[in-house]
Amino acid sequence: MVSPLVVWLYKRKESSFVDDAGKESLNFQISMTLYGTILAALGLAIKGVSILIFLTLLDVVFVVIAGVKTSSGEAYRYPLTVIRVIK
Repeated sequence: MVSPLVVWLYKRKESSFVDDAGKESLNFQISMTLYGTILAALGLAIKGVSILIFLTLLDVVFVVIAGVKTSSGEAYRYPLTVIRVIK
C-alpha cells in the first residue's frame, strides 16, 4: 500500500488520469487491507486461512489487470472496492 501512495502523492498533479488511477489503487488497497484484517482476526480455522490466501491472489490479479489497462490509457475500476476513503 505504500508504493501506490508514494507514486500518487508524487505524480497526482501531473495529470487527472494519474490522480484518478492513484486514488482508485489506494482505495482498493485500503479495502483489501480491511478485508485481510477481518479475515485474519476470524481466520483461526483452516477455512479462514484459505480464504485469506484466495484474497491475496485476487489482490495480485486485480493489480496486474489494472496495470495493463492503465498503461494503455484506459481507466480501471477495481472490483471489491466498497469503501472509497480517498475521493
